[in-house]
Amino acid sequence: MSVVGIVPAAGSGERLGSVGPKAFVVCGGRELIDWSLDALRSVCDRVVVAAPSGYEDPSRDFLRGGAVRSESVRLALAAAPEATIAVVHDAARPLLTPELARACIDALVPGVDGAIAAAAMTDTVKEAGDGGVVERTLDRSRLWRIQTPQVFRADVLRRALDVSDAALAAATDDAALVEAAGGVVRVVEAPADNLKVTRPVDLALAEMLLAAREA
Repeated sequence: MSVVGIVPAAGSGERLGSVGPKAFVVCGGRELIDWSLDALRSVCDRVVVAAPSGYEDPSRDFLRGGAVRSESVRLALAAAPEATIAVVHDAARPLLTPELARACIDALVPGVDGAIAAAAMTDTVKEAGDGGVVERTLDRSRLWRIQTPQVFRADVLRRALDVSDAALAAATDDAALVEAAGGVVRVVEAPADNLKVTRPVDLALAEMLLAAREA
């Protein structure tokens, strides 16, 4: 078994307001991506990063990413033909722990093609139509907010990613592509602090949590 981490990190970080790619902004005295790389390297045999143009570094397994997230995953996975298990994780989730990554890997039992970190929905969720008019209230006991890491059997993920560029662009996560290809995906409950850095307030909160963890 060869476990390969895949980090799509080619995003621009426009919502964060960063001067440069989001994965490389400073968070807690380090580049944002470095926190995730530490956790992944402790559980993976190799980690491949799909980086923005200009950030390629073969010595660190940083290759040029694609125009959209899932294209970056496809390129990184293609660079690791030895992978039998792929651990896909967003560089923007710096609070990843080795324990969560292992839990997702361990959940890849026979008959399961993917295991994805997720948070149970605690808010009431409503579906609204035109004009913001509520059409129905959803059953939150069956709803999850999907995160990363997302762990897949590598051969299943390769097949799921072998779709048109339009399908890749439309996918909000890789699990959706695996589901569309008929794969079985299960959720693994993640700790509450596995947040995603999207806006400046997220970055500030991540720095506080990382400082507390380091202390």
